[in-house]
Amino acid sequence: MRLIFLFALVVIGAYAKYFDFDYVNQMPTSREKDYYIWRYLLQDDTNQTQAIEITKGAFALNSKMIEAFRKKTGFNPTLTHKPLPKPTQAQKEAWRRKAQISKEVKKAPHPMREFLKKEADMQTFIFNNATKAERKKFNHILTPNQYQKLTHSVQFNRSIELIEEEGLEYLQKSFLFAPALTNALTYDTNIKLALNALRNDKPDIALLYFGEARKKATQGTSKDLTSFWLYLISKDEIYLNALIKSKDINIYTLLARDRLRLHYPDTINPTFSRQRNPNFDITDPIAWAKLKTKIFDISVDNHKLAQHFATTETIAHYSYIKAKAYNYQKHYFPLLYRDLMRHLPLQRQALIYAIARQESRFVPASISSSFALGMMQIMPFLVEDIAKKRGDSIDLDDMFDPHKALVYANFHLDYLQSWLFNPLLVAYAYNGGIGFTKGLLTHQNLFNNTKYEPFLSMESIEVKETREYGKAVLANYVIYLNKLGHPMRISQILKHLKDATNVDRFR
Repeated sequence: MRLIFLFALVVIGAYAKYFDFDYVNQMPTSREKDYYIWRYLLQDDTNQTQAIEITKGAFALNSKMIEAFRKKTGFNPTLTHKPLPKPTQAQKEAWRRKAQISKEVKKAPHPMREFLKKEADMQTFIFNNATKAERKKFNHILTPNQYQKLTHSVQFNRSIELIEEEGLEYLQKSFLFAPALTNALTYDTNIKLALNALRNDKPDIALLYFGEARKKATQGTSKDLTSFWLYLISKDEIYLNALIKSKDINIYTLLARDRLRLHYPDTINPTFSRQRNPNFDITDPIAWAKLKTKIFDISVDNHKLAQHFATTETIAHYSYIKAKAYNYQKHYFPLLYRDLMRHLPLQRQALIYAIARQESRFVPASISSSFALGMMQIMPFLVEDIAKKRGDSIDLDDMFDPHKALVYANFHLDYLQSWLFNPLLVAYAYNGGIGFTKGLLTHQNLFNNTKYEPFLSMESIEVKETREYGKAVLANYVIYLNKLGHPMRISQILKHLKDATNVDRFR
């Protein structure tokens, strides 16, 4: 879970567990071990020599580990990585030639005139390697042909980022031209330019860019996004029919089924008569790290491996393995921990299930690269904050107990839903923080009753992780509401987002 927070380092209370050097050092190199290295670095009696030695076994270094290491040693840690290949002599010479041409163009009496004489790859080299002040000299409206020429260069994708970041408004106007028929624009760039065209009331140009993006989509959800937008603009039902044939469950395939008045896809909720799995500790992150190594070993038969986890206690692991075995073409939506969940309102149950599925696929001992913990991926600072508010004495490892994780997530959702009344917005806040979500709603003029809403706003969330997270959680939420016996269509939920007075307390 991505959360913006003020505290660089968690202060662990006197009740924290203690970890010795040998215990942590013998763990297999993994993200899970990194978490315990961090815990070891935070201990008062860890000395500089131990800090240096234990960190040598890290898989990757995040900001928490770097800060804790610096406090012990006075300097930043480094990991030994395979050195990048050195450029060949020919590559060095080519770069020097380009640099010389770039210098000549920028010093010319009319830089833009000289710039336009060059080939596309040379133009983007000049532009991308210029200073911010130098790039302003190229801030001119291009002709359609000049723009299309640039779209042949793969480095133009970076140029577009720089033009937007630096607000080069005349160059930005060129984005409303059609790209070359065969171009080097990436999927993400095409989506960005399509949305820009819609904001500027150029739906015909948007259709071209969405069409280009559709050709370049490498994942099911990415292609589904383009199909949905092509339908939304053109109203051609051929795109809806493509969406209902998709193997993915996402907001776009669900919306297509709404528009065609079809049932939602079938999903799997595995159940088993055997309750416990005595050979596996679901609360042990290192056990989970070792299991993941097996799951992603191409020599392992994951269908057979899954059978070792065919128990009620390890339904999450079973579902995780089976989904991988089927290459995610079958969709597992387990209804876990009913002893605790059934006492909550159905909407809250669906929301917790939706978040847990997206955060960890319900694996209790999950640890993220930023050390979000447990099935509900709660950040350490938030664990501490909730514990204080509840008056609990808790260790961070307690988040690997799924029941404790559910209690803490439910507590946090009480707070988020006191401000936000739509599950999509709650998902944004769970991932990006309440302050981040407030900023979206109050400063970016999102989710209003204008054309292409709420979809244009949903695609305009600048942080990609949060943008995609929100969409995934919303699709999960709708599926789970229906599984829990509460009929709901995704269109009903999205319709409410247009009414700013009904979805949050910030506006």
